Amino acid sequence: MVFVVTGGERHEQSVLPVLMEQGSGQAPGARTTRIRPDRVAGDKGYSSSSVRRYLKERRIGAVILTKADQPPDPAFDRVAYRERNVVERLINRLKQFRRIATRYEKRARNYHAMITIAAIMLWL
Repeated sequence: MVFVVTGGERHEQSVLPVLMEQGSGQAPGARTTRIRPDRVAGDKGYSSSSVRRYLKERRIGAVILTKADQPPDPAFDRVAYRERNVVERLINRLKQFRRIATRYEKRARNYHAMITIAAIMLWL
């Protein structure tokens, strides 16, 4: 799991490349570490041409719902999109920690450390 801290008013779409480059995962039963995921799920906020282009250049499937002013994607996978709620639930559980929800920490490094500690507490 990778966390990238941004400014309070900044959209997370702008740090998607940083997040994708820092993250790595290992498929169950695999011997090697996989750097590139097969697909990325996101809400309508990620439905921009720059995000879709970034994912397409790296051969990563986009499971992103299109906005009302965009043509619908015929290859959109609704079943895979519903799995996105796992991440949303994790974020909601992290926000149960008051220090995370209100961002008491002034420095990004300290805030990142608090998010990491909260994630470890949830994992345990």
